[in-house]
Amino acid sequence: MFPTKPIRTSKEASSLASSAVAAPRSAVESTSRYWLFQVLRAVPAAIAAAVITFNSDHSASLGLTVFGGFAIFTGLLTLGLVPRALASDRGARLNFLISGVVSVLAGIVGLIFANAGTAAVPALFTTVIAWALITGALELYSGFRVRGRSPFARDWMTLGGATVLLAVAYLVVPPELNQQFEGPDGVARSLTSSIVTVGIFGAYAAIVAVLSLIGGFSLKWGTDDARRASTSGSSESQS
Repeated sequence: MFPTKPIRTSKEASSLASSAVAAPRSAVESTSRYWLFQVLRAVPAAIAAAVITFNSDHSASLGLTVFGGFAIFTGLLTLGLVPRALASDRGARLNFLISGVVSVLAGIVGLIFANAGTAAVPALFTTVIAWALITGALELYSGFRVRGRSPFARDWMTLGGATVLLAVAYLVVPPELNQQFEGPDGVARSLTSSIVTVGIFGAYAAIVAVLSLIGGFSLKWGTDDARRASTSGSSESQS
């Protein structure tokens, strides 16, 4: 006798079809939740970049105030939106939650030392370097571990790498820098470590704002296409 293949009932076929589209649909839903966090993440970065760019005062006090607001806003966004946006990736969710807590704490420290007088300069260096190394390394690692498997990997590696580079830039600038020079208009000016580092942070914030907007809207548009494809595939399977 020849072996006969089991005949699948319509119920079994429907179950198999549902499981076939479950994974892609789950990925689409995760992406559809994450893109909003990515776009909102650009808001505090854009505000910080604008304040520094259009303010002639690049003192350590201003730098700590702007960084403090940026870090607290970013941390609260992370703690509020990431648990649901990254529900399917426990490792990345944990890394971002740690980053959120570190950001809030660093922001509070920045605001506390904003009016600390001569202690503001070392506080600016220490706070930004510690924050950038911790949060940048966590985001960079999150992207590295899912490279080639997640639509978020490239954005995480790019933004995480930029944040680590911010720390490196601060480490290169001497805290005691205070160079006197005469401008082309004959007016005596000075280049201090706070002017350089606050300017660097402003540039970093502008880069983060642009990259976050591009990444967020790219995910949204990609999600819309994937959702339509998933819905179409589900309809075809059911038919």
